[in-house]
Formats: sequence, structure tokens, C-alpha cells
Amino acid sequence: MAHTSTSAAKRRSGESTNRSPTVHFWNRPELYDDDAGTPIDTRETMKVQIDGEYDEETVRAIVTALSHHLGESVTLETDGSDDIGASFTDEGVILTDREERIRADLEDIATGGPERGHEKIEQLDKEFVRDRIDMVFDDVQYEDGSFAGYANDDRTPADGMITGVGTIDGRDVFFTANDYTVKAGSLGQQGIEKAIRLSERAVTARAPIVRLIDSTGARLSPGDRKESSSHAGRYTGGKSFFNQCIHSGQVPQIGVLYGPNIAGSAYTPIFCDFLIMVEEISGMAIASPRIVEEVTGEDIDMQQLGGPDVHATHSGSADLVVPDEETAATKVRDLLSYLPQDYQSPLPERPGTAPRRNPEGLDAVIPENPNEAYDVHDVLERIVDEGSLFELKPRFAPELVTSFGRIDGRPVGIVANQPNHVSGAIFPDSAEKASDFIWKCDAFGIPLIYLCDTPGFMVGSQVERQGVLQKGRKFIYATSNAQVPKFCVITRKAYGAGIYAMCGPSFEPDSTLALPSAELAVMGPDAAVRAMFSDQIDEIDDPAEREAFVEETKDLYRKDIRKQASSMQVDELAAASDLRRQLERRIDAYRNKRRIERDRHHGTVLF
Repeated sequence: MAHTSTSAAKRRSGESTNRSPTVHFWNRPELYDDDAGTPIDTRETMKVQIDGEYDEETVRAIVTALSHHLGESVTLETDGSDDIGASFTDEGVILTDREERIRADLEDIATGGPERGHEKIEQLDKEFVRDRIDMVFDDVQYEDGSFAGYANDDRTPADGMITGVGTIDGRDVFFTANDYTVKAGSLGQQGIEKAIRLSERAVTARAPIVRLIDSTGARLSPGDRKESSSHAGRYTGGKSFFNQCIHSGQVPQIGVLYGPNIAGSAYTPIFCDFLIMVEEISGMAIASPRIVEEVTGEDIDMQQLGGPDVHATHSGSADLVVPDEETAATKVRDLLSYLPQDYQSPLPERPGTAPRRNPEGLDAVIPENPNEAYDVHDVLERIVDEGSLFELKPRFAPELVTSFGRIDGRPVGIVANQPNHVSGAIFPDSAEKASDFIWKCDAFGIPLIYLCDTPGFMVGSQVERQGVLQKGRKFIYATSNAQVPKFCVITRKAYGAGIYAMCGPSFEPDSTLALPSAELAVMGPDAAVRAMFSDQIDEIDDPAEREAFVEETKDLYRKDIRKQASSMQVDELAAASDLRRQLERRIDAYRNKRRIERDRHHGTVLF
């Protein structure tokens, strides 16, 4: 069902949507037989042009009436250019009462819930769902289940769930969208059924799914649920979560959260591959603040419990937090530009552009002192196409950067240590962040570039309690099992098990590149001297003598990357200014890399 949000808004306010189009008529030239040169059809036919804005139903009604009245075919064009494809004869052109009733019903359904529902979204500063859909999609191809909930005693247009197919940059994208004007976006049985069918059909069609989520959860009022129904039924809410799980890695699933999502319904956003939260209005939690207070005694509001800051900074559940709905729509479209239609489809490519900053200035960005901080974004902007960095989870575990980008127009996934934050050490959260990103890139065939500059995994009792080993193994496991093209670049420090996680030589990268600033070692010189000579250092009383001994001993543990390259510990030692070019060519060389079938059901490490 096509929709026009402006018209829907006018219908709600009672304003007329009728237009007064300008119609021009002219005769079509006679048609001649090519061979005989004599007219074969001298009947005058009519061509109709309607200038200005118009309502499609009005136009079609005019054309139908003209065609029926004249008994001739009528061609309709918009603004003298785009043909709508409405060509009619005198057969079957009468609009019956029953068809008009259906059209009237569809228009009524498109207005959404009652006036109080529209007043509520205005109070919450939210967009009407159909305006929200218009922001995300270039066009809506069709909808399914418009009459769901039509027979309910209470008015529930489309059962509060709009499902269909839209286009973004010429690509078909399946979508679900809660209508908050209908019982606060709560999930009715038909709405759930629509979402289940939508996801199953998207996988069959090999197309991404976008979920515009604005729901208070299951519809619990007695009149809305059968006595025998429960959330655990075979084709109820649980089935939709089951589908999200088994469809994971088949087609991309992008979620946008526009409101508080509580309890079971919070699994819808969390099971999406990528989640965008809108500042101030969105949130998700396993229980509402009221239930939390009843169970635990904790007095807390929704933003403190599960707002965007919680999930962007602490839990890592949100990939992006945006200030408003317009930005959310833009980010959905941008994110989709890096993702294929499904796991077997090619990646979307664009014409390549030069990096934002000159690649030949890269070596000067990386300090010689391995302990000196710098921002890895200054490196990335000399490698990827200008404007193509799309960072995910930027506020969560900032010691490691996960970002999409393009190199010569081709999407890549980037895992980069951030020396500007805790020296780029790997903490439990950053290990989790990296493994999640790597696994998604591998699922959808996106090549991986690792930029290694880390002292290794963080040590201490706090990180042990947080599971540094448990989460660190996920990072190493994801790197080991990812079969997309993988390229390790040692930009500076590569100490300890950090190089394992960052796809070092023994983890079968397709190339290991080292820059002149690279240092590959079990541990840094400082740590090695402390570990091996702490007793001797403590016995030296004179500070100057102690410092001289430490510096002299450090030289024993400093590695020369040229010697390591000579023994083939890395594939190539490259000048920093050549890194962008090297990556371009290597990505191109491995664009047809084959995947290997492992002799097993699956590994035992879960993400």
C-alpha cells in the first residue's frame, strides 16, 4: 500500500486532500502502415497531462473516467516526463462501491491510531511512524497485513505493526515498524505474525531487514489476549526471536530504537546485528524501573537503567547513539552502504576517492617512542577513502577502534588499537568489542584490516575478575576463524598475546605488513628489564647508576624490525607512505579468496 504522510496528516486534521490539477488535451498523430503508407488508425485519441502536485488516487480516477467516457485509451504522464503506466481501455474501468470502500479503509488505516495516540507522540517529540518510514526509505514498494487487527473490537490499525519492502539507493530492504499511536506500539498477535512472516520472506528474498522499533512490549490487557495464549506459543513472540537468531549471518539486520523497550521485547533490538539508539527517547532493559524497584528496592529511572548512555558506554549493546530521528535515518542508509544484500552477495562498491589526509605523511604521525600517545584516527584518515570512516561503538572500550571504511571504493572492516587511550592495551570490554565486530565482518564477507599498536592484554586483579582471559579468548577465536581476506599491519608495538588477537603471522593473515616503526616482541623493553633484573636494580643505591643500568639493559630487549623481516617473521617491511597503496593491491588480489569447510559442527566458543 503506497502512502503519503502529508495526506495522512491532513486527513487526521480534517483538511481536504483534493487538488485541482490542470489537464491538457491534444490529438495523437495518425498511425501509418510502414509498407503501404496508408493510415491504419485515424481515430483521435487523447493524451492527458496533469501539471503540479496531485494525489495519485485522484489522477487515476480522472483518467479512468475519461477513458470510460470516451471509450479510448488514455496515457498519463507526470510533469510531462515520468509515465505512471496508467493506460486504460473502456473494459473494466468502473470503480465499484466495494473497491471504493477498500480504498477508503486503506486510507483510514494509514492514519494510524486515535487522536490521543498522535497527541502522545507529539508530547514525546516523536515522528509518526509513516513519516519515520519516509525518512529511511526512498520509496515504499508495498506493505503486507494492512488489515491485520481490522476485526478487533478495539481500533488497532494494521495491529500497530507496519511491514513491507522499501528501497534504499535502488536496493530492496524489508522492514518492520511499530506504530506508537496504536496502543503505544504494543505487540498484538497479528502484529507479531506479520513480523515473523516478514523476516522469513526477507531471507528467502536475500534482502536486509530494518526494524524501526518503538514498542512498550506485549499487549497485556485482557481483551487483547486469548485465555489460552502465552508468550511461549509456537508462533508467538518467541518465534520472532528464534527467527532473528537463525537468520543471523544470513541477511543483515539493522535495528533503530525510538522508545523504551522492556522485558521480552528488548530482545528484538539486542538480536539485531547493528543497533542505533535515539538520544533521550530510547532505552531498553530486562525489566521496567517500577519492576526493578519492587524486586530490588533500587529507585532508578529509565535513562539511568537502560538509556543510550548506558548501552553506548557501559554495556556496549548500542553501536551508535544519534541526536534525532533524521540522523538515525541517515545512519541506517550509511550503514547499509557497507553491507551486502545477504551473505552470498557481493559488497556494494563505490568509485574510489583519495584519503582525507596525505598518505605520505603517515610515518610522521607515529612517534618513535613506543610509549608516546597518538590518535589512530590520524592513521586511518591516511588509509581509507575520504569520508568513508563509519565507526561503531565509539564510546565503548575506546582503547580499540572498530570501524567500517572504504579503500579504493571497496568496504573494509578495521580493528585498530588506540594508543591515545591506556596505550592501546586490550581490556575485557575491548576484546568483546573486537570479537563481535570481526565475527560480523566475516559473516558478510567484509575484508579485515588490523592495525596493531598494543602492549598486549591488560593485567591485574580487576581485569581478571572482569574475565580478561575469557573475553580475550573470544577475540583470538574470532581472528582465528574469520575467513575473509585479513591483513595485519604492525604500526608500532606488537607485544605479548596482543599480536595474536591482532592477527599476527601465526594466525594466517593473507599478509603481515610492518612499518619502519614496528616492534615485534614478547614484551616491551621496560617490562622485560623489570621482570628479569628487578633484584639487581633494587640493589643499586645510586639513582644515576641505576638509570644507566636500566637503559643499557633495555638495549638487550629492543628488536630490529629489519632483522625480523630478514627472517620472514613478517611478509613485507613497507614504507609508511606506501601503506595505502599496498592495502589497495592486496585487497584486490584476495577478492576471490575461498572459504574452507571445517570438519566439525561448530566451535565451542560463544559470542
